[in-house]
Amino acid sequence: MKFRSLLFLPLAGGLLLAGNVLAQDQPTMTQTSTTTFNTPQGQVTINSKPATAPEVGSAPDFAQLSGGKKWITQAQAAAYPPLANDFEFADRNHDGHISKAEYARWVKQLN
Repeated sequence: MKFRSLLFLPLAGGLLLAGNVLAQDQPTMTQTSTTTFNTPQGQVTINSKPATAPEVGSAPDFAQLSGGKKWITQAQAAAYPPLANDFEFADRNHDGHISKAEYARWVKQLN
């Protein structure tokens, strides 16, 4: 990686302030966005990409998340972030909680 610092660039009617720019020599993901700017000091290229997905363990047992109840509430789903993120998708009948069958269906689609 290379760090390039840009200075205050005088423009008609004001100043343009630019900070440090991180430029990667070779992007590592296919969904990379590249933007190029022309400056008085030369051309600056900025490559950006989405953050990598965090590693998560296997889905917990339904009883563990539900606390022994017949469903998982949105507050209980927060204990397993992937389920909290997919809560509306997993709650197929949109009744505000996830049944054991809905949870099993959601876990199955993870694989």
